[in-house]
Amino acid sequence: MNKDKFAKVAIEAARQAGKIHKKYFTKNIEIRTKSTSFDRVTIADIESEKKIVSLIRDYFLGHNFLAEENKYKRTDSEYTWIIDPLDGTNNFSHGLPIFCVSIALAKRDRIVLGVVYDVVHDELFFAQRNRGAYLNGKKISVTDADKLEEALLITGFYYDRGRQMIENLENIKRFFLKNIVGLRRFGSAALDLCYIACGRASGFWEFILSPWDFAAGKLIVEEAGGKVTGRDGQGVNIEKSFIVASNGKIHKQMLEVLK
Repeated sequence: MNKDKFAKVAIEAARQAGKIHKKYFTKNIEIRTKSTSFDRVTIADIESEKKIVSLIRDYFLGHNFLAEENKYKRTDSEYTWIIDPLDGTNNFSHGLPIFCVSIALAKRDRIVLGVVYDVVHDELFFAQRNRGAYLNGKKISVTDADKLEEALLITGFYYDRGRQMIENLENIKRFFLKNIVGLRRFGSAALDLCYIACGRASGFWEFILSPWDFAAGKLIVEEAGGKVTGRDGQGVNIEKSFIVASNGKIHKQMLEVLK
């Protein structure tokens, strides 16, 4: 299939989802909870996913879908669209303008395309395998920081409020003892990864991310010259994973802190 057609459809789907985000943002909308009181879903999540899946199916009938809000029947297609219709729902539901839509395409188990769109700031991150990474059409690259003392880092917290939260607080302490420049927690893993890709920070880690959280961002980081692995330094598959992303130069140093 035509790679450019994949790109065109993915970008259009992301922009359509962004319009839905904008329509509901800061409005008094109903918020439901899923697994916990802080794992939320809104009408914007649901409508965005429906719009994305419907638009993609108009062009690629028979493709598979792996998405956050609904399960889809498997087909025999080698292509799977991996979708987070609204990454950063907690931010969105509180009126905090840090959220996005994330869409990736995998051929078999290999991610070949990724789009992340932040409608509030009108920033569209995009990458295709072996074609580079871009922000609003301009090529992007990771930072040149080669030691932790030069690095601004980003982290995230899974919904677990027990052992993993405690362990990650210890990780934060260890990083600060390495004299990092600073640490940020934005609440949208897809955007966190894109911020690594475009050089706004040098490293990111989070204990547990679902495929729809990191699939697009992973490719964008890699195509921008960075590195994404698990906590063990090995590659990650399209499944829930501990994610470590960096500019590549500080990756080993990050893994040493996180081990």
